[in-house]
Amino acid sequence: MQAIDEADYTGGNISSLLANRTTPLVLRGLVQHWPLVQQAQQSDTAAAAYLQSFVADVPVQAFFAEPAAKGRFFYNDDLTGFNFQQRQTKLNSVLSSILQHSGQDNAPVFYMGSTTADYCVPGLTAQNTLALDNINPLISVWLGNRSHVVAHYDVPDNIACVAAGQRRFTLFAPEQIANLYIGPLEFTPAGQPVSMVDFRQPDFARYPRFRQALQHALTAELGAGDAIFIPSMWWHQVDSLSDLNLLINYWWRQTPAYCGLPTDALLHAMLSIRDLPPAQRKIWQQQFEHYVFNANDDTAAHLPADKRGILGPMLEQTARKLRAMLLSRLNR
Repeated sequence: MQAIDEADYTGGNISSLLANRTTPLVLRGLVQHWPLVQQAQQSDTAAAAYLQSFVADVPVQAFFAEPAAKGRFFYNDDLTGFNFQQRQTKLNSVLSSILQHSGQDNAPVFYMGSTTADYCVPGLTAQNTLALDNINPLISVWLGNRSHVVAHYDVPDNIACVAAGQRRFTLFAPEQIANLYIGPLEFTPAGQPVSMVDFRQPDFARYPRFRQALQHALTAELGAGDAIFIPSMWWHQVDSLSDLNLLINYWWRQTPAYCGLPTDALLHAMLSIRDLPPAQRKIWQQQFEHYVFNANDDTAAHLPADKRGILGPMLEQTARKLRAMLLSRLNR
């Protein structure tokens, strides 16, 4: 494993620092100034009390796992289900359960992930701010005790800020996908496909290519006040190492929401292209390369600008027409 590149944050435009960056970056002390971080550095109790002052009386989704899971939220042995339960509860209940079992060696695991901050803790991000010029991110809260969120990817770019506790991040570049042994795409623990390898005890007989992945792995441990930039589509496992762990993350995409999700295109390609005869797949590969992967200003330059349709810039009106055309074709 290799260390992730680091930068000591000394102020300035964080957006400029990350502009066009496609590799991870640890930002030491990025949110050291947050009141939440300062309370967490005093004690878990102080951090919990500060967080509770913002908690809204709304339902949240949380995961619960018995001690036998050893903190790893994953499938059950025969992949018919999972080794945890998902429950609708309240954030204060999750927080109380975490504090109740603090200090126990064999504690059950409690985890609330990816919950919109303005929904569950309105006002928190107004006092604990991160300037991201020209970016309108989705801000989410992650709360739990000692746990292991298995390697997965996210489509948006991500700045993950550790507000309390300590976390270990293990990252793999997107091209390592074949060496990570990815599980089912449509049946996942938390929405995204995950690596089937237990990083703590890798079964190299079953997953031999994982040795190659480890040669390219990047890792870093972050404490309260530190942050990490995780680019789009980078695989990452997140190990929470403290009795109380709180993270606030900022997600954003570099294309408008009306452009849709690339995952949808991948799934449809599996439906319509993957099982074609090899010669036909090769033809469609050339089509994708021409119209998608190698597309540039010359692709439709031979057509009048007002006749290029979806070959022209993907404006919102164009996207709506294209989506309507796709829906019509899919519903035949």
